[in-house]
Amino acid sequence: MAPEVLPSARWLYCGEPEESQKAVLVQFSNGKLQNPSNMRFTLYKSQDSTNPRKRSQRILAAETDRLSYVGNNFGTGALKCNALCRHFVGILNKTSGQMEVYDAEMFNMHPLFSDESIDSDLASQSQTKTYREKMDSCIEAFGTTKQKRALNSRRMNRVGNESLTLAVAKAAENIIDTKGVTALVNDALHDDLPDDSLYLPPCYADAAKPEDVYKFEDILSPVEYDALKSPSETFRNVTSEEILKMIEENSHCSSVIEALKSLPSNEESRDRQARCIWFLDTLIKFRAQKVIKRKSALGPGVPHIINTKLLKQFTCLTYNNGSLRNLISDSMKAKITAYVLVLALHIYDFQIDLTVLQRDLKLSEKRIIEIAKAMRLKISKRRVSMTADQEEEHRLGTLSIPLPPAQSSNRQSKRKRVN
Repeated sequence: MAPEVLPSARWLYCGEPEESQKAVLVQFSNGKLQNPSNMRFTLYKSQDSTNPRKRSQRILAAETDRLSYVGNNFGTGALKCNALCRHFVGILNKTSGQMEVYDAEMFNMHPLFSDESIDSDLASQSQTKTYREKMDSCIEAFGTTKQKRALNSRRMNRVGNESLTLAVAKAAENIIDTKGVTALVNDALHDDLPDDSLYLPPCYADAAKPEDVYKFEDILSPVEYDALKSPSETFRNVTSEEILKMIEENSHCSSVIEALKSLPSNEESRDRQARCIWFLDTLIKFRAQKVIKRKSALGPGVPHIINTKLLKQFTCLTYNNGSLRNLISDSMKAKITAYVLVLALHIYDFQIDLTVLQRDLKLSEKRIIEIAKAMRLKISKRRVSMTADQEEEHRLGTLSIPLPPAQSSNRQSKRKRVN
């Protein structure tokens, strides 16, 4: 009988298949398989189809009458060759002479030993674990490098917080034992309110002139002052008709309107005043906000250097719902108020109408006087004409040399209440 002659074989690459259709090649870490007919294989794939790293993760399980094996294509036990090279499986069709070639993936199978006592202990431990502990265990086993790094960082922070809590508790016990509960309660009554002096601009109490007590350069640096030339041009060239329109539209606060009405005619002085008034208007509008959700909080007309100054100097950075936000807290509002008062002092020749500013800043009269006294301004009263037949009493704040001693109405009334 003549031997069968096969036609010459031709390669036919069937294209890169889907991940779930790849052929599986296995090797066993503890030896060679003697009888492959009694092996039962099961392939498990990740259900996370959105994550590009997880959707290709596979676990291959194999069982024989004697042992069980498991292998995966991710983690520390995965073969490095899958990432460095490609594997193919060819199926020869003897009739057509075509060899169909498919992509394949290698799995390294490890024997899995089970111990009933260990399994029962693990089961009981699993029942007592919290949901967070179970999730942490899953991250340890199957998480990405970034998730594992975050887990380690959280655990280190927890250990640090526990140590800090113990240290604080021990220090508190020592203070209570040394000073006594009654003395601590009295101290708390005297110190329960914030100290406004922490948020005031730098004060030079020994200055010879009022303009040197709160220096203009501490409010606006030369670079920041130069950046205000372009945005303040509208104020510099404002007309009487435009001021009336501002009043009708209520587009600017009373302090800004009054300052625009009295702009000097000298070109250099007018330019300086216009820049100061523009920044005063910006500070008041900025203070009215609560949370800054974007870097350009006041619109495209504000120079970048001024935006950066406002965010860095007058906001607190907070974390909320997975994003960072700039918060204007109550203490930051007090700080902005102090800077507004200093800027207004330079605009109004070191005497300001606290009543007008209080209304623009939406503060109580008591609060703005507290801040003014903390800034060592002299407080006085003056009757101001509102209409032809109506007057009202306004509070004025004057910066004059020598400075009066710093004081706070809050603290004085508080001490009287405690006594």
